[in-house]
This record gives sequence, structure tokens and C-alpha cells, in this order.
Amino acid sequence: MNVCAFSASGTARARILMHMGIVAMLVALSFSGVGMAAGVGQADNAKQSSDQTSKANNKKKGTTTLQTIMVTAYVPRETNAAAKMPVPLIETPQSVTVIPRAQMDLLDWQNLDQVVRYTAGVVGGIFGPDPRYDWLNQRGFNPTVYINGLQAPIGSVQSTGIDLFGFQTVEILKGPSSALYGSAPPGGIVDMTSRRPEGIFDGEVQLQVGSFDNKQAAIDVTGPLDQQGNFLGRITALGYDRGTQRYGVDTNRYYIAPAFTWLASPNTKFTFLSYFQRDDVYGDGDGFLPIYGVLLPNPLGKVPTSTNLGDTQYNRFNRHQYGVGYEFDHVFNDTWQFKQNVMYFSDITDILQVYGAGLATNADGMPTDYRTVNRNNFPFDENIHALEMDSRLYGKFGSGDVTQNVLVGLDFRHYTDDAEFGFAAAPPIDLFNPVYGVPITTPPLSFPYLQQIQKQTGLYAEDVIKIAPWVLTVGGREDDLNTSNFGKGTTNHQFTYHVGLNYLMKDGLAPYVSYATSFQPTSGADFQGAAFKPTSGNQVEAGLKFQPSSVPPGTHIFATLAAYELKQNNVLTPDPNHLFFQVQTGQVEVKGLELEGVMRVGDHWSFNAALTTMNPVVTKSNGPDLGKQLPVTPKHMVSALVDYTQQTGRLAGLGASLGFRYIGPSYGDAANLYRSPGATIWDATIHYGLGDHWLMDLSLSNLFNKTYVAQCSSVSACYYGVKRVVNFTITRLL
Repeated sequence: MNVCAFSASGTARARILMHMGIVAMLVALSFSGVGMAAGVGQADNAKQSSDQTSKANNKKKGTTTLQTIMVTAYVPRETNAAAKMPVPLIETPQSVTVIPRAQMDLLDWQNLDQVVRYTAGVVGGIFGPDPRYDWLNQRGFNPTVYINGLQAPIGSVQSTGIDLFGFQTVEILKGPSSALYGSAPPGGIVDMTSRRPEGIFDGEVQLQVGSFDNKQAAIDVTGPLDQQGNFLGRITALGYDRGTQRYGVDTNRYYIAPAFTWLASPNTKFTFLSYFQRDDVYGDGDGFLPIYGVLLPNPLGKVPTSTNLGDTQYNRFNRHQYGVGYEFDHVFNDTWQFKQNVMYFSDITDILQVYGAGLATNADGMPTDYRTVNRNNFPFDENIHALEMDSRLYGKFGSGDVTQNVLVGLDFRHYTDDAEFGFAAAPPIDLFNPVYGVPITTPPLSFPYLQQIQKQTGLYAEDVIKIAPWVLTVGGREDDLNTSNFGKGTTNHQFTYHVGLNYLMKDGLAPYVSYATSFQPTSGADFQGAAFKPTSGNQVEAGLKFQPSSVPPGTHIFATLAAYELKQNNVLTPDPNHLFFQVQTGQVEVKGLELEGVMRVGDHWSFNAALTTMNPVVTKSNGPDLGKQLPVTPKHMVSALVDYTQQTGRLAGLGASLGFRYIGPSYGDAANLYRSPGATIWDATIHYGLGDHWLMDLSLSNLFNKTYVAQCSSVSACYYGVKRVVNFTITRLL
């Protein structure tokens, strides 16, 4: 399909999406013929446990009943990202949240902003609705996103905006993670695992319609490609055309992720992984509303949430991104296993953006008429490319109550980011009666924004020693990081480590304690011209995990209580002796308490709950932020979700969920001048499984259409939170 077709008229795009659904059915039928002929005995070699759980939760094949089991809360047992090897969650001395495909599907979560809604310590959507990027805050910091354990191609924005449909799990690692992943903020990372080919035919075709003229079609099909089941394939694809709550915005996306697995032998597996995504967003001014009429009174009234201060005929955002690589897995014997991940990433973005720059003001700084908004014009181009490789050797020794898991790895990353921009004033616009299509001259891209080359090599090791009931985890990493900014190079050698201890009690309780460190490069130089050192982070965390071994049949519970204190040092702060320069004497401290749990009772009930309380403070600074709360970091958050699915009788397969999220007040700026009040938001879904093949889902995000302010970072930059979004999805399981 021609990607450029997504810029056609609305009618044409609707036809394209319909055709995509038809093509998906034909592709599925072609896979089906191979799948039915293949031997089932080969299937388990490449079956991914996460997808197994997802499919088991969504359908029941091979029986004579017409009963569909659907459970939205999968209770996690294991993490792969926390140690880069499979480790039970209860034996991990770190707060980790695992979100599976099944839960994303049935709650209609389509991006990372939505995935973290019921997760402790993380808040998403801090800039309101944004079809381009995910905006997360994790323990006070923007987390780094990883794809299959490799750092995503992030640049001027800490997000790729990659579509969630192509991934089978999302793992959220809270706290410093540099001991395994290298450069990372102290608040933690997010790792997304791609869908993999499976050894039995399976798949789904999905159509969705909803709010803001949403039209979406998607397909996911997997199965063996030969009679022996040595070659497995998977194709995942999605396309949509939709608007946003802002007037005159049109967003299009095309995503496809081919994958291929070769089972070369019972002990050797090679998996080709790839994704290709194109995004086109037209007409969006990206918020930038004036504070008067949003957070402060405006004599002319409230600013509508649909207000767009961009230009519907001028503004555009175009992005092409892809990742191509492989995962190699070889088992030498019962003790040793080797894995290698390689991926080449590319992310090319082209932006024309006129946006609001605040109300026109008098000499005293007060608005002239409370409706004339000045605007700026900011064209921006960015090209990001990265080649990454992670090789690791994993050994398992012992058995029963005495085991040792050892990991030794070497990773490499070569990253380039070239970005440039232009800047000029744009014609003003009326806040309450905007007129679009006025002549706008694009300034030349005459200012370099980034010219960065990074080469990072990391040697790391991890040792998990279990002498029941004790589990000791020790890990360390040495990084060699060479960075060139605008031709000026710096070299940093950083050692980071973590150590943790779990005690496994017989009743399912597991208290733990851990200490971890992190580092993150800092661009720029001080007054003397000396390059800035990386910031360093450290965290002490103590907690209690609960996974009872004795529960009624069909009941599964996992919960974590964590208390932590983390610090970031070498933070930039104004130089008191030299105007316009900075020094690295700042410090940030975050103390917090998190409670998170998920429970499934039989096939009917499932529950999620999370509570967060933290105190994120700037403890050392030469600026006005000293002693102030970190921006866009609410001190308190509470969320809960309950789902019920009827399994028997005439209403078998019918279920519904209801959840609420309380996001506490936060400040949008470092000096804490602009405080956004908290908000309580309700979500709901109604889902119905008809027989073995059909799923229908009605999702209602922000059920009561609550109007709230996500943040105000200045008098000219306010952002509303996401209003009510209603989507209806019908899925044909193959």
C-alpha cells in the first residue's frame, strides 16, 4: 500500500482502511493454510509466554462450547528486563511493573501515556493530547524508552511515539537501571518487547471507529511457514486516520512490523525483527494556550478545550522511523546460553509549526484585550540514526533451593543526531475566534540545534545467588562514552552498580532492600570551557512483595510495597559569578512510597490498584527552584480498576470494567509559580466475546468528560488534559 495515500481526502482514507481490512483477511487465510498443515509438535519451540497468556485470556479453542474467557488483569510472575534474564518478580529487589498484551487490548491502550494509568510512580500525558509523542514522568524524571532491550532512537524529545500495537509486553523498571543499561535517568526506564513469531497459526483482524472521527484497521497474524515448523513468520500492521480534541487537526499513521524466525536446531534460534512507521499530523498547534482563560480568569470567558492556536492549513508534522535487526539465541547445554540483539534505528522528522506565544500585552505586562495572541514560527528538522548491539552469556547453576544465575554482557551503541531550526514571528490570532489560512512565511533553517555523535560501549555482569530463603542480586557495569557536540568531543568513563537482597517467606511475603546508581550525560560547558560531567544518581529502596502460594483455585495475586529515596547530583544550576553560564552544584532529591497490586479471582473478577506519594524537591540550587517541587511531578496519585466477565449462562462472554485515576496537583515550572489542580478521571469498558472468534469492545476514557489542566509551564504555555474518548473495536480472532 502506498504510504502517501494517507494524505488523501477523508473519504479516500476511509476506503484505504477498509481495503486494508480486506487485505488483512486474505493474508490471514494464506497463513491459515500453512498453519493447519504444520505439525503441532513443533509449535512450542517458539511460542512466547506473553502471547500465550494473551490468547488464553481472549479465546478458548478446540472445545465444543461457545464460551469465551476474557480477563483484563494478567497477574505477572516474571521479568526479563530487570536482570536481562528471566527472574521471578518476587525475587527481584526492585519495583517492576509488567503490562501484557491482553490488558492493552481489552482496555484499548494505544500508547505509553495510557499504559501507565494504573501504575504507581508514573504519570503520562503531561502535555495533554499529543498524537506525536508519549510524555511520561517516572519518579520525577522522564524515563528512557528501550525497544527489545536496546535504547530507542530518542533525540530532542525523550520519546519515539512508536505504536503500541506492535508490542507484546511493556516493562517499567523504577529507579536507577544503569548497571545493566548504561546511560539512563535515576527515575528508571521503560522496555517494550516486540511481538514474536509463534509455532502455531494464530492472529486477529481488527476494525475500530470512535471519537474525533477515528477510523482504524489492524492485523496481527503468525504461524509456521513450512511443513516442519522450522520457519515461522509474523506480520503486524496498523493504519488509522483520526483527529484530536483540538479543532482542525488530522492525524494519519501507517505501521507495519514483519518478523521471521528460523529454528535452525533444537538449541539455536534466529529471529528477524523490524518495524516501519510513518506519521503525518496536519494543523496542530500543540497546545501553547495562554494562562488567562485556562488556569487564571479571563474576563472574556474560559478558553475552550478545542482551541487550536496553530494554523490548520500550514502546520504539519511528518516522521518516518524504522528499526531493522535480529535476535540470536543459542543454548550450549543445560548450563550456558548465549543471546544477541542487534538493531539499526532511523528516525527522521520534519516539522512546520506556528504556535501560541502568549497574549499581547501592554507596557505593564497585562494583556491588551485578553484575546489577541502572539505567535511564533518554528520549523524544525531532525535526523536520528543508531546502530546498537547487546551480546550476553547467561549461565544457570545448581537446583532446588540453591541456585546461581550469572550474566555477562557487552553492548555497543553508535548514535548520531542532526537537528536544525528556524525562528520568526508569525501573524497573531484571535483566541476566541481564530482565523486560519493567513499568509505565513517560513523562516530558513539557519540555526543548528544538535550535531551530536555518541559512541557508548558497556561491559556488565549480573549475579543472582539464591540460597533459600535468601536471594542476593549483585550487578555492575563499566561504560566508555565518547560524545561529540558540534565537533567538540568529551570522553566519560562511568562505573555503576546495584546490589539487592530478598528474603522469601513461606507465606508468600518477600521483604527486600537494594541500592543502585545511575549516570546520564550532560551537554555543554562551564565558564572556563570545561565540559560538563554526567549527572549521577543513587537510590536506596526497601519494600515488601507479596505472592501467596496458598490461595483458592483460580486466584492469583501479586503486590509490591516500596519506599525509596533517590538523589541526582551534578545537576546544572546558574553560575552565581558569571551571567548566562551554569555550574554543576545542583541536586534533586525524591522520597516516595508506592503500593501496587493486581489480582485475578477465577475467570470472573480482576483488580488493579496503585497508590503513589512522593516528595520531589530541588535540594541544592543557585536559582529560584531551590526548595521547590519538581515540575509536572504530582506528589500524590491513586488509581484502581475492577473488571468482571460473565463466563456461563446466556450472558457468557459479557464483561465490563470501571476504573478511576486521581492525579494530584503539580507545578508546570521550576519556580513553582503555576500550579495545576488535581483531577479525578473515570474510565470504563464494555467487552463481549461471542463464541470462539469475535470480540467487541467499547472503551470510554475520561468517562464523565472531565475538563482539567495537565500543566501550565508559563503564561503562554498551558495544556488541557485529554477529554472523553470513546472507541468501538471489533476483533476477529483467527
